[in-house]
Amino acid sequence: MDIPQGMRRINDFDAAHELTASGPRLRAFRVAAERLHDAFIEGPRCHSVRTLPLTTLPYPTRYAWNGAANAPFPFVTMTHRALLVQFFQGGELRNLLWNPTDLEGARATPFFAKLQARFGDTVTRMLQTKYAPLEDQLRELGITAAQIDYVGFDHFHTQDLRNLLGTSDGRSARFPRAKLLAPSVEWADWEDLHPMQRAWFVAAGKEKVKTDNVLFTNADLCLGDGVLVVRTPGHTSGNQTLFVNTPDGVWGSSENGTSADNWSPHDSKIGGLQTYSRTYDVEVILNSNTPELCATQYTSMILEKTLASRVHRAPAFVQMFPSSEVTPSVVAPGVSPTLLHKALTYGTIAASPSGAVSAA
Repeated sequence: MDIPQGMRRINDFDAAHELTASGPRLRAFRVAAERLHDAFIEGPRCHSVRTLPLTTLPYPTRYAWNGAANAPFPFVTMTHRALLVQFFQGGELRNLLWNPTDLEGARATPFFAKLQARFGDTVTRMLQTKYAPLEDQLRELGITAAQIDYVGFDHFHTQDLRNLLGTSDGRSARFPRAKLLAPSVEWADWEDLHPMQRAWFVAAGKEKVKTDNVLFTNADLCLGDGVLVVRTPGHTSGNQTLFVNTPDGVWGSSENGTSADNWSPHDSKIGGLQTYSRTYDVEVILNSNTPELCATQYTSMILEKTLASRVHRAPAFVQMFPSSEVTPSVVAPGVSPTLLHKALTYGTIAASPSGAVSAA
């Protein structure tokens, strides 16, 4: 893969990826993540981070905590959020938009389409909170769609890229100059979906998509000052986690877990999680709607848990920000994460065009 100027490949996990035995592989990722955390936190920080809420959605409780929660309710509510990250790349300011999901396109995801058909619009309206369109939220921060340099997703479940990137049959791109960070392995999976994957992918989500602005990746990358995108396969074959260095230390963002409790079940107040984690001697609990690569996902969550910093106000928990976070709702009264992250807010947004702000 050709790495754009200003990015660099990081090789800290390459040796761990080469190991085939699961136990040694897990230990190798933990050791490598400890070393990378120490080096990353001592380096430059990203310029700013903002949370952009997109929607709320129902989600099966059994998936949210791998069946470990003692909750009588079949669904919880999650809040799905995008992140705007500003960072310097070779001295130039860049804008990264992480998880800018096309909400209308996502409705075609087979799992949610069947849920809609079963329960109808009334239930959907009751459970869904409408937030301002993403472009409007960016505009309030002084950022236009044309100023986004990079877009990325932790994985391609529910995604429809046709409006995002534009298509050969006439759709215009929402973010016309942005490069999409697309793991090659998952892009290939999307071409011919396995039955275990079909429920969560929009099958036509990349048909006729213009690939001029797609950066196909197969490595861990440092995008610039204080920003990493690291391979964390398991939830999907090409799952990847965003890590940013902030004044509070390292934050990660992915959907390997749906709450802070997934990465710290031994200290969870959600009924059943402590018992499950101690009974089965596990350090993390998966977001398990895709069971085909569970052991790999577990290892990736250990990588995340080790590379992220601890939450200052609650050191038993780590700074992993679920891209879709379980939030209190009428759907599941009394079922709430022990710790809610809700938003990341760091730095001052630079509203100037890309590159116009000095790294100094």
